[in-house]
Amino acid sequence: MLSDSAGHRRLRVGRFSQPNGIYLITAVTVNRAPLFADWSVGCAAVRAFSDATLLKNSQLLCWVLMPDHVHWMVQLGPEADLSTLVGAMKSSSARSVRRLGVDQAVWAAGFHDRAIRRDEDIVAAARYVVANPLRAGLVRRFGGYPFWDSVWV
Repeated sequence: MLSDSAGHRRLRVGRFSQPNGIYLITAVTVNRAPLFADWSVGCAAVRAFSDATLLKNSQLLCWVLMPDHVHWMVQLGPEADLSTLVGAMKSSSARSVRRLGVDQAVWAAGFHDRAIRRDEDIVAAARYVVANPLRAGLVRRFGGYPFWDSVWV
């Protein structure tokens, strides 16, 4: 079995930030703790990671914040770096959550990313992201879950 640090290194192998590229990113909480099941904690995280000043010239195309993880679809700006952007989003949201009195670590180290090629159906990938609460059985109908957004809706 791989150690955590070896696993995180393997996630970075071949990682490349394509200017203006679109990426689907997944980050999980430490020990998959369901921190964002708490309304105020979820709201704090969303306000932080969707802040336009944080994103700079990158765009958050769609996202869903699940109780123990997040999926972001971002289009990098012309000079943005994927790892730097994800690190900033995780750090900012963790600081916001800690201001509420949550005294545990929020995000696990590392993240998973997948580049979305232009010839793929980006809207279908976005639908897959925002339908996560349905598949997880958290809601019975699309739109019934509070922590999601998409530029296509």
